[in-house]
Amino acid sequence: MPSEPASPILTSNERRLHPLSWLFVLLAQLRQFAVPLIVLVLAGGRGDRWELVGALGVLVLPLIAVAQYFSYRFRIADDELIIRSGIFQRNRRHIPFRRIHNVSLHQNLLHRVFGVAEVHLESAGGVKPEAQMRVLSLADAHALEALVQSRGNASQATTSEAITAAPATALLSLPTSELLRLGLISNRGMVVVAAGFGVLAQSGSQAFGAALKSIAQNLFGWANGQHLSVIGWLLAGISLFIVFAAVLRVLSMLLAILQFHGFTLHQQGQRLSVEAGLLTRIRAHTPRHRIQAWTLHESLLQRWLHRQSLSIDSAVIQASNNQRSLRDLAPIAPPHTVTALLQRLLPAAGWPDMDWQPLHPRAWRRMLVIPSAVTVLACAALWLRFGNVALFALLALPWWWLRARRLAKFAGYALSDSVIVIRGGWPGHYWRLAEISKLQVIGISSTPFDRRHDMATLWLDTAGATAMQPRLRIRYLPKAQARALLERLNARMQRSGIVAASSMECPARTDIAEDGHCEPQ
Repeated sequence: MPSEPASPILTSNERRLHPLSWLFVLLAQLRQFAVPLIVLVLAGGRGDRWELVGALGVLVLPLIAVAQYFSYRFRIADDELIIRSGIFQRNRRHIPFRRIHNVSLHQNLLHRVFGVAEVHLESAGGVKPEAQMRVLSLADAHALEALVQSRGNASQATTSEAITAAPATALLSLPTSELLRLGLISNRGMVVVAAGFGVLAQSGSQAFGAALKSIAQNLFGWANGQHLSVIGWLLAGISLFIVFAAVLRVLSMLLAILQFHGFTLHQQGQRLSVEAGLLTRIRAHTPRHRIQAWTLHESLLQRWLHRQSLSIDSAVIQASNNQRSLRDLAPIAPPHTVTALLQRLLPAAGWPDMDWQPLHPRAWRRMLVIPSAVTVLACAALWLRFGNVALFALLALPWWWLRARRLAKFAGYALSDSVIVIRGGWPGHYWRLAEISKLQVIGISSTPFDRRHDMATLWLDTAGATAMQPRLRIRYLPKAQARALLERLNARMQRSGIVAASSMECPARTDIAEDGHCEPQ
């Protein structure tokens, strides 16, 4: 996204979107009907009456797109963005600049051809963008982006001369070789395959199922014709698995290049920005003070390749899985690079020289109980159906014992004056870092089994936490230590002007509510 000269968007006059905005609105609407239309075309136009009616309904979409273009207006005021929209029902929205915490620019190939960009304005905690402007000219998009960044909480002039910013510093860039490693480590290919099967299943296409059935019959028929022994069948199965895994890894590498090509991380004052993408180019920003927690991840493959990843929970990232929000600061990088990023962006943590505290000495036993019990019960149920051969399932018990010992040995926490760090996982490892001033709720819970072993779990919560990251919790601490840690965190949060949850002990597995009380799941 090259820089453009200042645009007239900075004036206070009411304006429309780019004249080609209707085309991109139309394409977005057609994308929702793509699968039914493809199925109808493949069926040779022999769909039922309702499918034909739906296809005719698609012809109305261009009229709706054009009407939306003429009904959409926006204006830059002193300290807010004013948007008018709606065809039959008129809407008027006032979006203060101080409420906008992230501006993301989105460009696919068609955007680049016409020199336009799609702009998303996001607020803290918003599941949907505050405004989605599809589309603006590239000059207008850059000017609006600079305007929002420069305003922040202050009210400034709306001229381009008032928009000044500190020089951007490049913190990280990823070459293609690193992206290939990322694809090799990740499992993005399997996600795409699963999504493809889901789309085909929803489309109701019988041709796909028939094709799969025919391939399977031919494959097994050929194998039967070879008169393979048990070892031959085993080797054939292993070979097919290896080929399938190799294809998935190649697909993962391609997807990693498509998503992260040209990945650059910049710091401009107190604002972080990421730009990445091969076909679809996305640029996202977030203020440093909006970062709620940091996650450093090191899977087994990453450890073998001496790589780590660093991501963040931001106040603008909520339950929605917004791909345009800034999430990955370092999708893959050597450990020393990730360490340097943390030391620069979160110097208060004192990373990596931390005073780590272990869990309860008997924590491994608690980690062993549930998987061992499930294995024994499953083995008993299988034994009733298949006989003594089901006893081989008990071979998983030594693995559970080893896993519990390793998990308990690595898990722990470290506390500095302003940052708490939690680590865990095996064979992959993770570290979760959170500034104490960003904690929203803290609390203690303990199950009957925990109380029997004099243990407790400390729960922490920040804004922007997602299900994709490990939870901020410290399990199987000695009860007295957990309560003492809760009081220390509570005192530091109060010094930061935050009212924390009171010291409590929940009677069973719970979630901590915002008012600090135990809330059953």
